[in-house]
Amino acid sequence: MPDVVVVGAGVVGAACAYYAARAGLDVVVVDRGAVAGGTTGAGEGNILVSDKEPGPELDLALLSNRLWRDLAGAGPGSGSGGGPGGEHAGGADAGSGAGGGGSSKAGAGSGTGGGESGVGPPGRSAPGGGGFEPGGGFEFEAKGGLVVAETDEILEALTDLAGKQGVEHVAVAPGKLGDYEPHLAKGLAGGVFYPQDAQVQPMLAAARLIRRGAERFGHGALMLRTGVTVTGFVRDGDRVAGVTTDHGDILAGAVVNAAGTWGGEIAALAGVRVPILPRRGFILVTEPLAGPLIRHKVYTAAYVTAVASDSEGLETSAVVESTPSGPVLIGASRERVGFDRTVSVPVLERLARQAVELFPALAAYRVIRAYCGFRPYCPDHLPVIGEDPRAPGLYHACGHEGAGIGLAPATGHLIAQLLAGLRPDLDLTPFRPDRFTREGP
Repeated sequence: MPDVVVVGAGVVGAACAYYAARAGLDVVVVDRGAVAGGTTGAGEGNILVSDKEPGPELDLALLSNRLWRDLAGAGPGSGSGGGPGGEHAGGADAGSGAGGGGSSKAGAGSGTGGGESGVGPPGRSAPGGGGFEPGGGFEFEAKGGLVVAETDEILEALTDLAGKQGVEHVAVAPGKLGDYEPHLAKGLAGGVFYPQDAQVQPMLAAARLIRRGAERFGHGALMLRTGVTVTGFVRDGDRVAGVTTDHGDILAGAVVNAAGTWGGEIAALAGVRVPILPRRGFILVTEPLAGPLIRHKVYTAAYVTAVASDSEGLETSAVVESTPSGPVLIGASRERVGFDRTVSVPVLERLARQAVELFPALAAYRVIRAYCGFRPYCPDHLPVIGEDPRAPGLYHACGHEGAGIGLAPATGHLIAQLLAGLRPDLDLTPFRPDRFTREGP
């Protein structure tokens, strides 16, 4: 019998499984689809501190940022980002894609990448070492993020936020923006550069974490079962003691709900309410560019506002970044329309227009495809992390909205600490599963 069943094989579930296996627990991951087949496969791969307000989510992001660097073998010194010269710390796999728009396929290659310092004493050590993979095998790029402001008023608010965050940043005067991004539009009021912002290929990251857990921590440490749908929970009195699936029961000492946008549905099977709603977003993918037109992740200050918004209506902001294989990813849109996957041409047109306004040179390139995904939105904009006192034995790791890829390692690490009976590195009170009242969505 495994110690833990993780429901969901996206990047958060993969991180929970990896760190639990590393802590000495035997883990089974189940998913009704493929690895990274949900929201993870539709993500850009952002690892951001720049869009987080001071508080528990920023604390979580800073821990996760360090863990991503450990997993990639980049180390804390790689936090220097690209800077004006655009030279990135932490290599990338040439010829494969970043974000959901790249050409990489999840599960390719072996997950034996770089040196992981980890946090706290691991329960298992990795046998045999393993060779270094550029970018950790999942295209980690410590490229840094540039947030730009269209007006002096917006710039003042942006620099005020950066000061309150207390993270490494550089105020960029309008005349210096071209040092960071030579092809950026003229006439912007200035910006803030965040060296710690980074990027991964999310599908590769999820696949690598699962494979590493299976290969590095001994036989039976981590097993993956795809095509398995959870239909309920096994109970031992009031305690959750496993899951019921369309392929039979799986008994376990604990269950982790890492079902992302569908986490509320899994919670409901246990008779508890976790109000996670889908928030749709579209991404455009350009044809491959011959040269490095865009050096960093670049977005307008409106993106920070959109992330924090409670609106159900459509909100868009210019978000533009290159990938190792050449295409440029363009976002971002947010709207709550349920699980409607209908392609909205007006939204795609708006995203393209905003991107060209930010980088006029993009007008010369074609968009070759677009795709959408559903962010797991919680009403208070915080993820749900921890054991549910209403259903002992059930742990939640979901509701990260658009930050799940960036926050995955910290979430998995903290869940593993709880499962192992250790005190977590962060205070999880703000993320507690029972914090929601019966009112609201």
